[in-house]
Amino acid sequence: MPTDQLLLFIAAGWLLNLTPGPDVLYIVSNALKSGARAGVVAGLGITAGCFVHIAAAALGVGALLATSAWAFTVLKWLGAAYLLWIGVRMLFARAATTGGLMATAQAGRTEAASLKRIFIGGFWTNVLNPKVAIFFLAFVPQFIAHDFENKALAFVLLGVLFNINAIPVNTGWALTAAWMARRVGVVQRGLHWLDRIAGAMFVGFGIKLALTAAPKA
Repeated sequence: MPTDQLLLFIAAGWLLNLTPGPDVLYIVSNALKSGARAGVVAGLGITAGCFVHIAAAALGVGALLATSAWAFTVLKWLGAAYLLWIGVRMLFARAATTGGLMATAQAGRTEAASLKRIFIGGFWTNVLNPKVAIFFLAFVPQFIAHDFENKALAFVLLGVLFNINAIPVNTGWALTAAWMARRVGVVQRGLHWLDRIAGAMFVGFGIKLALTAAPKA
């Protein structure tokens, strides 16, 4: 790939990862509640989920989702149900004290079990979203030369590059959210409402995904 095309691919990837969505919300909500460490772990879980989509697309599973309404619908409803489950659980979560949340965020003492749960949550938030698989199929091939013999290998390499480039963006979201939680008084006073707000947004994302039409073959 020419250097200018490679730089364009990287820049486009950064811009796309800056766009708010379920993944960004998951990172930010965890960073606000439990500190930068939790936000970074959430981002790494999402990155791991993206690797699944990259491998699936290279193996042809992504193409199946793009051409089979049945396969797309099954994964779509699984993803929508998972997002709704996260949202409802957050909406009805027992309110924690702002002081307790801030102490956890500032000290960075999130338990290992909680970090594991956050990582797995980020992983499934990404894996169960068929729109991510369709995105990779639509975005990455634009940067693969038509005369390149091993297109599957090119797809995997570009997908891995896209995913690695997403890590600093996701980390930036986590650090920014954690900084806000420590320094902005309005955020500090309103942290006990974070679960409700984030929960409502996850429910909205779940409904939006459920209403998404399968791509036409």
